[in-house]
Amino acid sequence: MPKILIVGGGYAGFYTAWKLEKHLRKGEADVTMVDPLPYMTYLPFLPEVAAGSIEPRHAVVSTRRHLKRTNVVAAKVTNIDHANKVATITPAEGQSYEFEYDQIVVTAGSVSRTFPIPGIADNAIGMKSIEEAVWVRDKLLSNFDKAAALPAGPERERLLTVVVVGGGFAGIEVFAELRSFASALLKRYPQLSFDETHFHLIEAMGRIMPEVSLKTSEWVLKDLAKRGANVHLDTQVTGAVNGDVQTSAGDVIPTDIIVWTAGVMANPQVVRAGDLPTEERGRIRAEATLRVVDADGNVVDGAWTAGDVSAVPDLTGGGVGGFCVPNAQHAVRQAKRLAKNLVGVLRGEEPIDYVHKNLGAVAGLGLGTGVFQSGNLALKGFVAWIAHRGYHGLAMPTWERKFRVLWGWWNNLWLDRDIVNLEKVQEPRASSKNSPRARARRRMLPRPLRRSLLLRSPLRQRRRRLRSLPRSRLRLRARLALASHPLLQRNDRPSDIREGGRLCSQWCTKFRCPHWDSNPDCSDFKSPASAIGLWGRAS
Repeated sequence: MPKILIVGGGYAGFYTAWKLEKHLRKGEADVTMVDPLPYMTYLPFLPEVAAGSIEPRHAVVSTRRHLKRTNVVAAKVTNIDHANKVATITPAEGQSYEFEYDQIVVTAGSVSRTFPIPGIADNAIGMKSIEEAVWVRDKLLSNFDKAAALPAGPERERLLTVVVVGGGFAGIEVFAELRSFASALLKRYPQLSFDETHFHLIEAMGRIMPEVSLKTSEWVLKDLAKRGANVHLDTQVTGAVNGDVQTSAGDVIPTDIIVWTAGVMANPQVVRAGDLPTEERGRIRAEATLRVVDADGNVVDGAWTAGDVSAVPDLTGGGVGGFCVPNAQHAVRQAKRLAKNLVGVLRGEEPIDYVHKNLGAVAGLGLGTGVFQSGNLALKGFVAWIAHRGYHGLAMPTWERKFRVLWGWWNNLWLDRDIVNLEKVQEPRASSKNSPRARARRRMLPRPLRRSLLLRSPLRQRRRRLRSLPRSRLRLRARLALASHPLLQRNDRPSDIREGGRLCSQWCTKFRCPHWDSNPDCSDFKSPASAIGLWGRAS
């Protein structure tokens, strides 16, 4: 049985595996897909995730749930030796191992392309993953909370300032969605005003959204200006250090959120880790049938590629430089054609060229506003926003995910967007330890027990440790003080402690209290203070 290895589980990888399951007969081939993430992200929804219009898990598709006959491996492909048809797979835990294959499909996608600008790598965040979109959303909500607690001034306005770099479709969408989200948040924060929120988009070219006509892009600029957004054209970022964004025009913008959307490039970790031929921009070279070819145009047997990582000729003549542009529209359709061609080659048939004419471009610019361009037809405003949601709602893979997204939009229509901030969800232990309540409880504990007992072990383990402590006067003081601590005044307190932190006879017997030794039949209960006093007089 031939083995098919799919490198990458994004758009092209997921759709290739999905369609291979549909077209392959049972037992005709063994399909394995390797990706470090257990889901495929629907990238056009990331701006709405960042703006709280879509729940993060609804914008991703579980690979294991929907790929029922594909072996899904959560790992990275760190080397491709296609001359011997062997790939090195490195899981998150454990040792690397080699995987032999007969056909390989490289669909590793793209990553954000950055430039050597001071501070960008450390302070800016991209918009290529669901994690980045969630971070932006929670960071904006957290900044609103912090700003509401501060007096009016530069620090408050810095927290309420967002800078987006890149005026393409991705940059404009996330910029407009965040502007809409911030405006909607103001009704929940009466301490803040609209004039204190600042949104800046920086674009190196003289226009935005090159995918649409100049007239349409100018309408978008006017719409953003009406909503209080600032667009800087013919401007480049020269630095992003110490919370300030410096531009080539000499402006300095204090901000706490920098979103970088200035282009993408083929995934270098996969492209550079193999021996498959690449072109000058670092993409894997392919022909129209989606088979990998070398510099002379010769087909590399058993190698296929699609999506952003590939340089596929655009036979319609509408691509940049003669190649298909890296977007979801091409990635999905290339994957479907690749799956059919791969199955056909296994059955001795000739592959068919990939041909797809761009259907147009559609973008959401916040709730109730959008833009659509297809040829000379341009739609703007609410109608374009309906077209945007209708197209992407239906383009979302699997009916299960379509229903979740549409149902979320319906709920938001009546209940408004959810503004719960879960910024600390990635560090739950740090969040609980540093909360004001936890700090207050630690201050109430005796000094010897603050670190060794309450911070390192749960309640039951603390009791076991107490039983093994030496019988010194200092340890007894700590035990008796702990007995009156609020943490133990619950239903799960030990049987030898009563309300109010008083000690019973069983407790006194265990610690050889002189009061108990002198009168074993005594049923009185002594407070911790009196017990310590008795111990002191006896010693």
